[in-house]
Amino acid sequence: MRTLRFLLQKEFIQIFRNKSILPIILVMPMVQLLLLSFAVDYEIKNIKLIFVDQDHSHFSALLQSQFTGSDYFIISGQTGQTQEAKNAIERGTCDLVVIVPPGFEQNLFRGGRADVQLIMNAIDGTKAGLSSSYATGIIRNYTKTLIENYRMRSNMGIAPQYKQIEANYSFWYNPELNYKVYMVPGILVLLVTMIGAFLSSMNIVREKELGTIEQINVTPIKKHHFIIGKTLPFWFIGMFEFAFGLLLARLVFDIPMVGSLYVLFSFAGVFLMVVLGLGLLISTITETQQQAMFISWFFLVIFILLGGLFTAIENMPAWAQYITKLNPVSYFIEVNRMILLKGAGFMDIAVHFAVISGFALAINALAIFRYKKVS
Repeated sequence: MRTLRFLLQKEFIQIFRNKSILPIILVMPMVQLLLLSFAVDYEIKNIKLIFVDQDHSHFSALLQSQFTGSDYFIISGQTGQTQEAKNAIERGTCDLVVIVPPGFEQNLFRGGRADVQLIMNAIDGTKAGLSSSYATGIIRNYTKTLIENYRMRSNMGIAPQYKQIEANYSFWYNPELNYKVYMVPGILVLLVTMIGAFLSSMNIVREKELGTIEQINVTPIKKHHFIIGKTLPFWFIGMFEFAFGLLLARLVFDIPMVGSLYVLFSFAGVFLMVVLGLGLLISTITETQQQAMFISWFFLVIFILLGGLFTAIENMPAWAQYITKLNPVSYFIEVNRMILLKGAGFMDIAVHFAVISGFALAINALAIFRYKKVS
């Protein structure tokens, strides 16, 4: 135990004396959290729209005003020529074209039906899908307004055929539909994961490159004591970063914290053991810090992309969903959101906790086994 205490002291001294590593540990994750939380937003706004009015009537102008008043669209042009609008899409200066054909108002009054054409730039499929959804919603509301104000028959294109059924809805856990409430907890998990994995993966390798690993090998310290001594300093740093990140999330983004922080930090502590154990495992099988960094980045890219932050796990192919069951990041992202936003208790995350604990035991045991100590 005396040797273990000495190793822990040595690790803490090395960390806090290293002027280049402290900014990486303390400053970079917080800056990334602030930048990414503002930048990563799946809500599409400022959609460039060209309105092609070939009817020039009161009702076509009323429809155009519906798009002009929307926060999602920017009217980048107005023309009566369809080909001119199509050329704008080809040049990339327009995302959506709304075409009101001739006789639009007349068809509304005579037959109660009129067509509106939407042409979208679908190179970005996600943006095109959301643009279509926004535009369809505006046209649907426009149709409802005409039905209520002008007593028209409700058979205009996409308008509902009957008005007898109305849906009332409420938004749970994120009533203001603030996308940062959804993204910030997940981004915080990714930052803690990256810092923990990178630093721990280069830990033992640094000892190899400096030649000090041979001095440690001839000491009477046990292999598991060595791994503990290399893990605990970064575990405390990771927990501090997670706590500080939660504080920033609360103060800057007003992220709700409904559930128990004790349960959350308990899960975070076990999760960090998984990440640090993986980093140490990589460190035991590599010879240079460059090798350790590349292998760590290989696993982190997979963990991040299959973690459920940028793409919902339910939307992934079946084989990818099976892979995510081996991804510790996906468990922590889900648990972080469940506890902070929904107020989940320990029994709600018991399965996640058991799986992460199993990962921690397996990975750290493998790291201890892989560490070759020559006494």
